[in-house]
Amino acid sequence: MISGPDRQHAVELIDEARANGARLAPACRMLGLTARTYQRWTRGSILREDQRPFAERPVPANALTPAEEQDVLDVCHRPAFDGLPPDQIVVRLLDEENRHLASVSTFYRILRRHHEVVHRGRARAPKHHARPTTYRASAPNQTWSWDCTWLGGPIKGQHYYLVMILDIFTRKVVGWEVFLSESAHNSRTVLERAVLAEQVVNQPLVLHADNGSPFKGATLQEKLRNLEITPSYSRPRVSNDNPYSEAAFRTCKYRPDYPVSGFASIEKARQWVQSFVNWYNHEHRHSGIRFVTPAQRHAGEDKAILRKRHALYQAARRNNPARWSGKTRNWSPIKVVTLNPEREATTPQTCRKPTAA
Repeated sequence: MISGPDRQHAVELIDEARANGARLAPACRMLGLTARTYQRWTRGSILREDQRPFAERPVPANALTPAEEQDVLDVCHRPAFDGLPPDQIVVRLLDEENRHLASVSTFYRILRRHHEVVHRGRARAPKHHARPTTYRASAPNQTWSWDCTWLGGPIKGQHYYLVMILDIFTRKVVGWEVFLSESAHNSRTVLERAVLAEQVVNQPLVLHADNGSPFKGATLQEKLRNLEITPSYSRPRVSNDNPYSEAAFRTCKYRPDYPVSGFASIEKARQWVQSFVNWYNHEHRHSGIRFVTPAQRHAGEDKAILRKRHALYQAARRNNPARWSGKTRNWSPIKVVTLNPEREATTPQTCRKPTAA
């Protein structure tokens, strides 16, 4: 869109060029215009302003009213929703209040308009590696993923070590512990507790880890054989091969109450991780499993919850069909979750973990 003064200046330059013998089309082309544009601007020997900024446009039938937009902002400003993204807020309204205000994208548009959305994160350029091993899970306790991460200690250079096991189908944390050091013996302790807690002794199970020494020790390998657990490992120097655990640790360290200055003691670290695991399993609506909690999916409760959400969306569409240009949001349960699904990129129900939980 070219302003009036810029149009006036462009017309004067073209008229000057034509007065000196230039043809209209080449003169317009020098300014990035067409002869048709010049003729439209000067029709009737009067320079015409661009009328688009002054045009009266009807409000779209599916637009939210100012009151409805304010309802969205009021909901986002609730203390209970502080720091939650729109995806999490929308499903909480569906589950806790049987209420549908607007779509997730509409929430984002309103928050951007009021400068209340901030992007955070870093990404590196992708690298090409050999194909990884692929595993599929269609029920709980078929494929687990585990890893170890550092937790800051009371002084610089001192760390505690969190070992955590995740069920990739339900995203439930099935085992964890904080140690003073990382070792295969400590990892074995966490594994034994998780197997007993989930009652999967001597049942077929895949346990995926990276290539760290705490997950490849001889005593741990012997325990895996005794429990009939199939070990799986990432490719060297490829962190994306263990995406579920990596994403869970990212979620852990992006919690608002995570002590970035470190934990005062290992007891404090264990207390905080216990609180995080309870929140993650029982309160956190996970984006990778249609925004139900891992505990709900682990217990098989997600199907009823998703059916209820689908019914609420259908009712909202019937009440205001002008706001729905296509199908409603997909609330069907994810039936199959795949660990490193590159080999099965064409499988329609494959779901790969995003960078953040």
